Amino acid sequence: MKTISNRLYAWIDERVQLKDLVAFMAKKYVPVHRGSIWYYFGGVSLFLFIIQVVTGILLLLYYKGSESLAFESVQFIMSKVTFGWLIRSIHSWTANLFILSALIHMFSVFFERAYRRPREITWFTGMLMLFVGLGFGFSGYLLPWNELSYFATKVGTDIAGVIPVVGKPIMIFLRGETDVTGATLSRFFGFHIAVLPGIFTVLLAVHLLLVQRQGMSQPQEFEATPAENRKTMPFFPNFLLRDLLFWLIILNILAMLAVFFPWELGRKADPFASAPAGIRPEWYFLFMFQSLKYIPARLWFIDGEIFGVLLFGTAGLLWLLVPFWDRKSSGGKRNRLITYIGLFVVVYIIIFTLLGWFL
Repeated sequence: MKTISNRLYAWIDERVQLKDLVAFMAKKYVPVHRGSIWYYFGGVSLFLFIIQVVTGILLLLYYKGSESLAFESVQFIMSKVTFGWLIRSIHSWTANLFILSALIHMFSVFFERAYRRPREITWFTGMLMLFVGLGFGFSGYLLPWNELSYFATKVGTDIAGVIPVVGKPIMIFLRGETDVTGATLSRFFGFHIAVLPGIFTVLLAVHLLLVQRQGMSQPQEFEATPAENRKTMPFFPNFLLRDLLFWLIILNILAMLAVFFPWELGRKADPFASAPAGIRPEWYFLFMFQSLKYIPARLWFIDGEIFGVLLFGTAGLLWLLVPFWDRKSSGGKRNRLITYIGLFVVVYIIIFTLLGWFL
């Protein structure tokens, strides 16, 4: 006699051909080597994004995206809605863990040279998703309309405004007018729940499709190993079950952070008040913010802040285009300069983030 689960599987299989999907996944193999652990951070990033979407939808049921009601609606969520404080804490902590996981995934791809031909488009879509994720963090930071988020947004949009020629239009586009007001809040709300999720979903679909078509990237040392000596594991169920175990570990970490370190709301924003001492952006922007402090006010004929913004913009563009200028690695040989550049960037980000956090 067939069990209920067998009958359910047979019913679904008859309509969507599950056997073909399982057979397809069973034929896919994942390389096993000393860097295999980094493969899981792509799945972790996806898992955290799913949590972001679910908790964001729950918060959206009560949030009011207007200057007069935003702070009060978040206050209501945290004090009156059942487990509202927990959902908001999970959403906020997930946002930070998502950026951290995406950065780890990006650097692991960089050091493993997984952007080499034919994976250039996979690298581009991944980097663009990281940029959109930073946009999620920047736009979502303002939504509670508290004191810290208001002045941090003001500082952040001011920095964008110093870009030569296009800076002023960009600042007005972000703010909705010349200053940070309720129009800025409404605009950031729209970016956060509609524009950025739409862009991210398209990029994610392309990225996942490419990963499935091309398979997991292999380090150059792994490719140089004779085929009979290469270790692999089936994607289904071996790798998938390990991926799910990582998800469970991350979920437990997230739950502990949300429960023992609930996200604070602070005081309501007052545009006429002076900025509080120690105002600073979220940690993933902190290294850039701190770097700008050390640049002199004037460098030859250019303003120091403009120089810093252009420098970081150029560095970001070069990082995005690394498949085109790392030609030696594309030819199958290890380019040590790329490794040194990557190590320098990692150390630089860590040091300046710590300086910005403690100074």
